[in-house]
Amino acid sequence: MISNLAYVHPDAQLEGNVNVEPFAYIAGNVVIGEGTWVGPNATVMSGARIGKNCRIFPSAVISAIPQDLKFRGEETTAEIGDRTTIREGATVNRGTAAVGKTVVGNDCLLMAYSHTGHDCRIGNNCIIGNNSGLAGEVKVDDWAILSAGTLVHQFTRIGAHVMIGGGAKVRTDVPPYIKADRDPLCYLGLNTVGLTRRGFEKERIDEIHDIYRVIYQNNMNFTQALDFIEKNFRQSTDRDYIIEFIKNSERGVIRGPK
Repeated sequence: MISNLAYVHPDAQLEGNVNVEPFAYIAGNVVIGEGTWVGPNATVMSGARIGKNCRIFPSAVISAIPQDLKFRGEETTAEIGDRTTIREGATVNRGTAAVGKTVVGNDCLLMAYSHTGHDCRIGNNCIIGNNSGLAGEVKVDDWAILSAGTLVHQFTRIGAHVMIGGGAKVRTDVPPYIKADRDPLCYLGLNTVGLTRRGFEKERIDEIHDIYRVIYQNNMNFTQALDFIEKNFRQSTDRDYIIEFIKNSERGVIRGPK
């Protein structure tokens, strides 16, 4: 149902069973999937592509133009996957010419007053905590959790199944499966609780843990550690993902605790 007190542009495409509450604003060049709820005073601007069964809470702003001085009005999008929840006051800016789109995956939770900057790519099942800020072109892989007040530098990548502590400043890449906290941000062990909840078997968790012991506890530099891992650990999806992540890091990877 669309409230008579909401504004919906004639060019906006709303699929079946979309509910739009009073005083919501939906611009033209917008697509909203079936079953999505747009709360009162929420703003959905040009370029938004919102999936099915999402929830957009009051005062959230989706697809505003980027806070990037290089932006010149190019046609870009902000794409939200299915079943994602965007809480009160959260903002998701659309892309720039650099990438062309900002993407938030399926089944994500963007908590109140979080900010997702231009050209970010957030995977599936991620949680972005209250008052967290992602600068432009940040990549967050599936199942990552950023606790409240996390600040992420532009171009940084955060691996899958990572748990980052509240108030963290993320200046360099955070490899997958780990916990990270303190200032400067550092490795604090495996995210064992998260991995167990997601069905990782003990043998698999132990093997990932052994890999990270080589990386952070064997007095090797990253090049030496990765070479050792490639030669001494059996090939697996987890092993290869960790190696790929560190080898391809453009900003460098967080260090172990001092």
